[in-house]
Amino acid sequence: MNDVPTRAQAIPQWRLRIDAALERTLPPAGETPTRLHAAMRHAALLGGKRMRPLLVYATGTAFGADIASLDAPALAVELVHAYSLVHDDLPAMDDDDLRRGQPTVHVAFDEATAILAGDALQSLAFATLAQAPCGAEACIAMLRELAVAAGSQGMCGGQALDIDATGKNAARRDAPRDRSRARDATGHESHAGPVSSLAGLERLHALKTGALLRASVRLGAIAAGVDAATRGHLDRFADALGLAFQVRDDLLDVEGDSATLGKTAGKDAEQDKATFPALIGVEASRARLAALATAMDDALAPFGPRAAALAALGELAIHRSH
Repeated sequence: MNDVPTRAQAIPQWRLRIDAALERTLPPAGETPTRLHAAMRHAALLGGKRMRPLLVYATGTAFGADIASLDAPALAVELVHAYSLVHDDLPAMDDDDLRRGQPTVHVAFDEATAILAGDALQSLAFATLAQAPCGAEACIAMLRELAVAAGSQGMCGGQALDIDATGKNAARRDAPRDRSRARDATGHESHAGPVSSLAGLERLHALKTGALLRASVRLGAIAAGVDAATRGHLDRFADALGLAFQVRDDLLDVEGDSATLGKTAGKDAEQDKATFPALIGVEASRARLAALATAMDDALAPFGPRAAALAALGELAIHRSH
């Protein structure tokens, strides 16, 4: 048990490591096109929890991967996350002015630059991952994993479901229950609407938030070459972590303040977004969070002390204040 504190205490060092790697990897702000590069750096370097790269490091090192072999996948997943936040904050999406306590990219620069910055961050992510110091088979597996997690069957798909549900719950509550299904501009039947069940809400967030968190764990596992049984336990941990992260996020939007959160508090209710507190209430959301904490512990139990850093990140997801 002597290595438990050591592994958990590695988290601050890994956070410094990913920050330094991002600084090296992002184009210099003074390099042409300067406005675009400055926007990319604004998006990626102004703090953040770094949960996704930390999961790459924690998983990979727990199962024997060399730390240097984990830098490329850790960078790639954080760059994809940064791009997603830039686009998520745009007026066409969540229309937010504050991120990590700073003006969002479209506010600090402009909308066109923000769109390009997000695109460029995503491109840089895959260029970086393609240069990972591992065998071709592992590199291809990591590229595939990140691409699927970021696409229509992952993060983008979840965002699309979130957009469909946002602002429609109140309207549906006020409308006759037997009204016909809406049709979109092309005349096709639209399935947009509120998320009316816990299973539906968890499906939405398993894609929007959970897919990239699970990919982070899987990238570390691929780099370490773990077996199928180990991957199964890690997937169960990551699935519970992804939902726990979102439940906590939803609770913080209700209970937190903008100064602590670094983003606009109360925005979910204002926009009538599909959230756990809105669907099942605050107390039930807290109970769901506790159940997910138990699920994470159970998934990691077979690994003993070497999973201490992963367990610490699970605790962080449950108890974080921002």
